[in-house]
Amino acid sequence: MMGAESILAIGILSLAGLVVATIAALKGWQGWLELKKMELAGASHEREPSAPVAGGRIEIADLRERVRKLEAIAAGIDY
Repeated sequence: MMGAESILAIGILSLAGLVVATIAALKGWQGWLELKKMELAGASHEREPSAPVAGGRIEIADLRERVRKLEAIAAGIDY
């Protein structure tokens, strides 16, 4: 039969193994959650560029109008 010391050693080693496995599982879970957060943040960034594109179009139209005015001034036409 096994002595009390052997049973105690097996119990302690089993508990230590369980703690190590639990810590590894928790780190994996946290990593998975972080990955999902980044995916959600990336998905929201993919939808947002439509607003700046519209703003960019307005900006380009404004710049074109300014160029037309400057060309008219350079040509001597009162704008």
